[in-house]
Amino acid sequence: MIARMATNPLPQFPPGFLWGVSTSAHQIEGAVDERNPSVWDAFTAEPGRVKDGSTATVACDHCHRYLEDVALLADLGVDAYRFSISWPRVNSPGGLDFYDRLVDELAGAGIRPVPTLFHWDLPVELDWLNRDTAERFAEYAGVVAARLGDRVQKWITLNEPAEHTLLGHALGAHAPGKRLLFDALPVAHHQLLAHGLAVQSLRAAGVADIGIANSHGPTWAASRNAEDVEAADFYDVLLNRLFADPILLAQYPEGIGELLPGDVEADLKVIAEPVDWYGINYYAPTKVGAPEGAEMEFGGLTLPAELPFSVLPLEGYPVTDFGWPVVPEALTELLVGFHERYGDRLPPVVITENGCSYEGIDDQERITFLDGHVRALHRALEQGVDVRGYFIWSLMDNFEWAEGYARRFGLVHIDYETLERTPKASYAWLRDVLRARR
Repeated sequence: MIARMATNPLPQFPPGFLWGVSTSAHQIEGAVDERNPSVWDAFTAEPGRVKDGSTATVACDHCHRYLEDVALLADLGVDAYRFSISWPRVNSPGGLDFYDRLVDELAGAGIRPVPTLFHWDLPVELDWLNRDTAERFAEYAGVVAARLGDRVQKWITLNEPAEHTLLGHALGAHAPGKRLLFDALPVAHHQLLAHGLAVQSLRAAGVADIGIANSHGPTWAASRNAEDVEAADFYDVLLNRLFADPILLAQYPEGIGELLPGDVEADLKVIAEPVDWYGINYYAPTKVGAPEGAEMEFGGLTLPAELPFSVLPLEGYPVTDFGWPVVPEALTELLVGFHERYGDRLPPVVITENGCSYEGIDDQERITFLDGHVRALHRALEQGVDVRGYFIWSLMDNFEWAEGYARRFGLVHIDYETLERTPKASYAWLRDVLRARR
């Protein structure tokens, strides 16, 4: 596949800037019968939970085809591979052996392994509503670090606790399928506590390069009217500040702390354990207005009428095949805004996810998307934001959670009947970009 799109050369990034791609365990590994069950196994077994009725029983069969996938990574020329470790697999006999082999293969190919310890696939017997799950997570982190820490230098504790709280526990659209609305706030707190405890556990195991992958995006008020601005501020607190302020400022946004369980002040000291870098997953900004008193459709979700805000279509921008707006300049806005808000409290930033869903192998739209976002990222660097890396979501098409196999985010096409891997035009484009960089 030839990357036909003609663009100006991408700007130069600082020496040591990390280029990588991302995946997650449940979305690609398969081999479900070789591990303990997760909440996602239970969720997808319920009729109607996944739009195409599919499960991740096989997915991309990465557990059995990882040698082929590492070869694709090596040919692509990335510096690093961000994958996730399945907690249920680690809890199974010999479960860490797979990650042992994967890490060795990556190291042999000159690719830095960057594991995420939790990417939504909670062991089915655990529940984030229970504080004990945070303690259990710290223990699990220590077990993994003891096994892999001699070869893995860069670690991520959690992926997108905001989405796992909102979609899995507040709205019921993801596993474990609970519809608690604002009663889901303890889930956010316990995940953040788990992050802080895991940082301590990893440090005790001798790990020195630790971050988290939080999802963030600018919130744009629908108008300057006070009602719209107030609603947008509330949404921004829920999706951005609720998960950044405790880690970076050791405090919750005003009014949140008293809604949370336990000794919140003591927990915040743990949550704010210093991280070496801060990961941001960015996809799009969100336009928010005053509540309309009716259900809303947003990103494939039905939002309940009782929410104190409305999420509105962002008009005037191209959209992906998933219907998400393509707004590269909002990535610059987000990063500069973080730099201004958190100042010296913000450690170096890594974009741990950025990507788009498009059909087809000759995916010129994805090339345009990535080119625009890389340039937007560089503009943030020029404005003083210390960004150290960029990871594309995703290496390959995969099981896209409640969407099943209907969405394709990969640089590599997966034929789900044969499991054949076919690099797309975007794969060739990135390979050329990375070769030119060298």
